[in-house]
Amino acid sequence: MASGGVGARPGGKAVPKVARVKNKLPADVQITAEQLLRESKERQLEEVAAPPTQRITDPEELADYRIRKRKSFEDNIRKNRTVMSNWVKYAQWEESQREFQRARSVYERAIDVDHRCIAVWLKYSEMEMKHKQINHARNLWDRAVTILPRVNQFWYKYTYMEEMLGNIAGCRQVFERWMEWEPEEQAWLSYIKMELRYKETDRARAIYEHFVMVHPEVKNWIRYASFEERQGFVASARSVYERSCEFFGDDHMEEALYVAFAKFEERQKEHERVRGIYKYALDRIPKENAKELFKNYTTHEKKYGDRSGIENIVLSKRKFQYEEEVKANPSNYDAWFDYLRLMEAESQDVESVREIYERAIANTPPTQEKRLWRRYIYLWINYALYEELEAKDVDQTRQVYKAILNVLPHRQFTFAKVWLMYAQFEVRQKDLPAARKVMGTAIGMCPKPKLFKQYIELELQLREFDRCRKLYEKFLQFQPSNCTTWIKYSELENLLGDEDRARAVLELAVGQPVLDMPELLWKAYIDFEVSLKEDERARLLYERLLERTQHVKVWISYAQFEALQGNFQQARSIYNRGDKSIKDTEEKEARVMLLESWKEFESKDGDEEHQKRIESRMPKRIKKRRKVQTDDGTDAGWEEYFDYIFPDDSAAAPNFKLLQMARLWKQQQG
Repeated sequence: MASGGVGARPGGKAVPKVARVKNKLPADVQITAEQLLRESKERQLEEVAAPPTQRITDPEELADYRIRKRKSFEDNIRKNRTVMSNWVKYAQWEESQREFQRARSVYERAIDVDHRCIAVWLKYSEMEMKHKQINHARNLWDRAVTILPRVNQFWYKYTYMEEMLGNIAGCRQVFERWMEWEPEEQAWLSYIKMELRYKETDRARAIYEHFVMVHPEVKNWIRYASFEERQGFVASARSVYERSCEFFGDDHMEEALYVAFAKFEERQKEHERVRGIYKYALDRIPKENAKELFKNYTTHEKKYGDRSGIENIVLSKRKFQYEEEVKANPSNYDAWFDYLRLMEAESQDVESVREIYERAIANTPPTQEKRLWRRYIYLWINYALYEELEAKDVDQTRQVYKAILNVLPHRQFTFAKVWLMYAQFEVRQKDLPAARKVMGTAIGMCPKPKLFKQYIELELQLREFDRCRKLYEKFLQFQPSNCTTWIKYSELENLLGDEDRARAVLELAVGQPVLDMPELLWKAYIDFEVSLKEDERARLLYERLLERTQHVKVWISYAQFEALQGNFQQARSIYNRGDKSIKDTEEKEARVMLLESWKEFESKDGDEEHQKRIESRMPKRIKKRRKVQTDDGTDAGWEEYFDYIFPDDSAAAPNFKLLQMARLWKQQQG
């Protein structure tokens, strides 16, 4: 049996216990890795001394040192001949030893290994130039540009060296050799700048002539013309611009060229030439690519033109924009609206506006769906209004309306607004038979409630009441379930003083098997009888209505009607009947609404006894909870709702008494 802090194994060897960590909380002072490294550096007791500087004072020692270094370099090269940095380091070391022949030998060997390494050529040439070995350097640059003619750096270094030496003819010769390879643009510009530094304007012009043929881009032609302008050769600059316009032609025109040309002429105060350039370009360049042209043309006219010129520019710009939009999408009716609005506001030429309208209405919607025709039809409507109000052409307006009606697919759908506007137009022309013919055709071809209503309204304004009666009859034959029409018809008869006809119309209406708003119709019928002081007829209507529906609003309205007549006991009886009827349907919300109305009635017209009686019948509102289930039947939690407990409900009587006792106890405690 082991004792103390040692445990026992089956073999007899004791195993020490693992010490427990009593405190596992983080230390108050945290030590970072950076702090540990810094402290270790500070506590280093021994400083490592720098290697001693070796000084060579003996020629033999120097020779020995050189042999060792060369052997080291040769070994590195032998290990990997393709690492060009080893060759460069070797050659630079030989250069530092003033062994230029050996350095050249190393560079030549490196070039044999990889003649495409640009760094070797550059280091080699820089060594020769640094030590003023000009012929060596020139020979090297010749070899470099011959072997690698596409390396622009060699050419730049070569020409720079020749120019620095004052060998301008040699520099020019190098540039000419370079230009034979047709290099990038910057090389040509460097050549031109070199010639300009020595006032060789004719040579620079010749270079530009060659340059714009090798790199035929607009910006290069503009550079050429700007060069001529800077040198003061205005005619030559204009000639360059004109040649460039001919060079690119109409197929490859770019607005930047014409903008530059126009600005050049503007600087020369040739404003008529400027306008001619802008107009020529705008007539030929696609409008989506001519934004800068319009912008600069507008700016020029604002500075040097008159008001009409500026307005014409703005109008032209917007016209071009709309033309492009409708060309891209002929069914873009919003663009046509904007275009037509612009033309109507700015143009005094009726024929040009009419032409745009004809182009617009020629783009019929692709399918016969009413939603696609809505915007299109407004094009026709605006066309007709323009002809009537602006062009003052009555015959043309009539032709437009007829054309609209011929275009519409009336069997599928129609637009009542078009028929109505056509009829109103004929009324304005004092041609009532034509207006009636239009409306009659509309009702016969495509009857719609709106058409009937507007036709009736027209005849009412003309005081043609017999025509109104006929129209109401046709309207009700077309749509017998429309309660509003029955009501309006009865109101017309009542207005004309024929109460029996009005009552007959309402009686026919309530007898219809299907009605869209029967409650509105019955209310109108009852209000009609009440307005005539026919209380008994109104009471009978209420009873007939209750035979059809037991809705709470009917009971409340019936009771309020009796209360207004002063029949308070009759009103209480109706409230009581309604309460019993609704109680059987178990619609608690409706019953509460009825009792609230009854309570209000008693508080206004009843005595204290009746008020207490209705108060005792009022329900208690309590909050309850119930489970909520989703459509798939899973539980979604609980929700709170309000319920009503009525005192006369036998099933809820125990609960109601318990609630009353709880409320009384709470009041006593409070």
